[in-house]
Amino acid sequence: MDDFTIYPAIDLREGRVVRLAQGDPDRETAYDTQPLAVARRWQTAGAAWLHVVNLDGAFGEGGRKNVTALARILTTGMRVQFGGGVRDLETVRRVLDMGVARVVLGTVAVENPAVVEQALADFGPERLALGIDARDGYVRTRGWREAAPLTALELAQQWAALGGRWLIFTDIARDGMGSGVNVEATAALAQATGLSVIASGGVASLDDVRRVKEAGLCGVIIGRALYERRLDLAVALKI
Repeated sequence: MDDFTIYPAIDLREGRVVRLAQGDPDRETAYDTQPLAVARRWQTAGAAWLHVVNLDGAFGEGGRKNVTALARILTTGMRVQFGGGVRDLETVRRVLDMGVARVVLGTVAVENPAVVEQALADFGPERLALGIDARDGYVRTRGWREAAPLTALELAQQWAALGGRWLIFTDIARDGMGSGVNVEATAALAQATGLSVIASGGVASLDDVRRVKEAGLCGVIIGRALYERRLDLAVALKI
């Protein structure tokens, strides 16, 4: 099994650090206006990786301020997993050139699989992750607003067949709700595909982190629970 990694999440909207309940832009909670300071806070706590999302990009709204924030976050020297609106090879290349360690592809995997296949050929499976966001087992795209006609398992199998390795699975119904991770569905994807799977959505406590690790998954993304101090990152990292 891969080393277990905890990824503190920094979700960016117009340059601010926010969280959305179930991905709904109308249910936003803003936590900080200084993403670099937030990144340094998680770095001081001991995190080696960050999961950074350009929410404006995911919603098709560009996100220039978020890209600027990303560049500042990268000055920490932390490894960054970045996604949100990455839908062509040029964007993949640009963010990798900025210093991002791993780029997350989501909507493009559904709408233009040829781009994903070429990205894997150009950049290799270690530099890319497939982000599957699902509700009731079916994939959602474009910032979770559109339904795709395929299941999470079908998309994960396509990714594995192309030679992908990393997969991030988010249960939309639980994201930002603090209702607990859907460990069962996430572990089932890992077992069915052999991919290195990272759990996302619903982390509320240290028990969630333990359950994810004990299920044999490769990591977990934590957002709201950290910002609302329901979970201490330094303690979680000791797991």
